[in-house]
Amino acid sequence: MNNLDYMKKYDYEQIVYFYDKETDLRGITCIHDTTLGPALGGTRLWDYINEDEATIDVLRLARGMTYKAAAAGLNLGGGKTVILGKAKKVKCEAYWRAFGRYVQSLNGRYITAEDVNTSTDDMEYVAMETDYVTGLKKTSGDPSPLTAYGAYWGIKACAYSVFGVDSLKDRVVAVQGLGHVGYYLCQYLHDEGAGLIVTDIDQERIDRVVKEFNAIPVSSDEIYGVTCDIYAPCALGATVNDETLPKFKCKIIAGAANNVLKEDRHGDELEALGIVYAPDYVINAGGLINVYQELIGYNRDEALSKTKKIYDRILDVISISKKESIPTYKAADRMAENRIEKIKNIRSNYIKR
Repeated sequence: MNNLDYMKKYDYEQIVYFYDKETDLRGITCIHDTTLGPALGGTRLWDYINEDEATIDVLRLARGMTYKAAAAGLNLGGGKTVILGKAKKVKCEAYWRAFGRYVQSLNGRYITAEDVNTSTDDMEYVAMETDYVTGLKKTSGDPSPLTAYGAYWGIKACAYSVFGVDSLKDRVVAVQGLGHVGYYLCQYLHDEGAGLIVTDIDQERIDRVVKEFNAIPVSSDEIYGVTCDIYAPCALGATVNDETLPKFKCKIIAGAANNVLKEDRHGDELEALGIVYAPDYVINAGGLINVYQELIGYNRDEALSKTKKIYDRILDVISISKKESIPTYKAADRMAENRIEKIKNIRSNYIKR
């Protein structure tokens, strides 16, 4: 279907295409839903094949952010930006300041932060041109450790549901993707005594985790078929698909990646296989929770405390799944949609502030 039909089907509000001729900045900002508050979502810089691929990505990511914020109990809507380009070639001060001006033009409907291939340094330049940016060094900094912290507690919740105890000692976790989030997740898991099987497209990242956490390295293709208790995807999405499903030898799929299921039906198939799936936008909300604290007055201890509650939210999702005999991805959607609907309805009467 075309973009407008897709927007109509999934209740999107806005897609904005932007271009800066001075820096060759090319990108798309998508705002999915602002019922709960301004749309917040990071900026992803990626060498997309074409504009269509980038558009599909930003649409999926923005909608995921709406559900992530709702499920996390935050007063935020969902949005996302994708920028087309090679990170090592395009980044410079003027590039990010040009982007900041486009963010400012949305007048607070969208708030950005770092994401794949963007950093706190980049956001510092963005902040020179807009008030609507989070994840800055002077406040919360890199949200990756909090994303990993939330994923860690979400994995523990899944372990409790499947094994009857939430200890990860001697459990084997296969971690795919060893960037900032994946690295910190490995650290949490190692500190609790879990065994690690790891992979990444960057050999230096693999070598670091093998050296520091005694992990076992495997190739990118092998990670799906290793014998383990938990498969933790922490790279790009869609790693649960027709090709990988027959390979999994785990009881749990729970990690920090977005859009883990290539299609919804893959969540149904995981359910049929008896594999517990932690819906991505519930388990990986730690980074969003962290940057949200900037908007209300940042407190590190408060951010950690609220991120730890991902444990309870994962258990809630699993409980809904069992009670209503639906896959966990549908249970998470129901939990998020119910909150959005309730808040929308209590705002139906006009009250001046």
